[in-house]
Amino acid sequence: MNVRGAVLREMGRPAPYAASRPLEIVELELAPPGPGEVLVRVGAAGLCHSDLSVIDGSRPRVMPMVLGHEAAGEVVEAGPGVDELAPGDHVVLAFVAACGRCAPCVAGRAALCEPAAAANAAGTLLGGARRWGDLDGAPLNHHLGVSAFAEHIVVSARSAVRVRPDLPFELAALFGCAVLTGAGAVLHSAAVQVGESVAVFGLGGVGLAALLGAVAAGAGPIVAVDVVESKLALALELGASHAVAAGEGAVERVRELTGGGAEKAIETVGSAAVLADAYAATRRGGTTVTVGLPDPSRMLSIPAVSLVAEERTLRGSYLGSSVPARDVPRFVALHDAGRLPVERLLTHRLSLDEGELNAGFDRLAAGEAVRQVVVP
Repeated sequence: MNVRGAVLREMGRPAPYAASRPLEIVELELAPPGPGEVLVRVGAAGLCHSDLSVIDGSRPRVMPMVLGHEAAGEVVEAGPGVDELAPGDHVVLAFVAACGRCAPCVAGRAALCEPAAAANAAGTLLGGARRWGDLDGAPLNHHLGVSAFAEHIVVSARSAVRVRPDLPFELAALFGCAVLTGAGAVLHSAAVQVGESVAVFGLGGVGLAALLGAVAAGAGPIVAVDVVESKLALALELGASHAVAAGEGAVERVRELTGGGAEKAIETVGSAAVLADAYAATRRGGTTVTVGLPDPSRMLSIPAVSLVAEERTLRGSYLGSSVPARDVPRFVALHDAGRLPVERLLTHRLSLDEGELNAGFDRLAAGEAVRQVVVP
């Protein structure tokens, strides 16, 4: 079938993207789903910093590529061997298609699935195939097994988690990345407990989802840190105890507000400098969790002795250390109970239009949006 999709031909075009237009809407050929795959009509797709980091070249991927990885939609066709999904099912798409058989998957660490990581790096689906037709004679790659900025997509059934059909697509999409990553980092990676102090550094979609997760966990005090005043104001509305402007003096202010340092700190910016601040803002015995993806060349410097003498913990969190098949339904249930108001993260709705999409990434880069969704 022929579909419209947003293609990134090369990384590193300069901002503003509204002028340089790195994303181009192209009519593409999409092959039917193969074994273990499903054809999905995209209902909504979110704009995430992980997409932006491919556009600006700080997260290199194989080119050309149909971009986008946070989405929800409706199953149109199931390929051979797919029994768990059927046409008409509404699904949230996770950007790690956990195989269920490798060592990390068997150990309950689906986010670290080895075949999925290899497929994502190669620009293929989990089974190793590409379902996009060639573009100008070159293979056209899938972004993290999803390629959400298109009208229809083929994905591994292992990427798709069924949800209730009355959950609006624009909300459902956010559970596939922002919520799994942010709330998952709090509830799984940091294992925040009732009454623990938490500091969240960076208040984009993932950071605010982490804040919502901390509120749902009963943490307190919760300190939100960012450079954008409007995001600090929103954080207070969503349950933060305190809002701190990032920059000079922020670490000391967090330590003061938490009585000597946060017990848990979550860094979502993807900056080594911000991660160093988050680590410095924790107390003795504290845990710092990072979900941001800095440029691979960036290095982190921390006092090595503090890991032992102060029993500090520094750990990474990919996809919030979540198991999508288990955690998407759990987080949707929290939302339905009023404990995870994900709808508050939505700030802009876009069409699958070249001008709107590129301008949306300008807003994201400038910190002028939390979560924007494309509704094809």
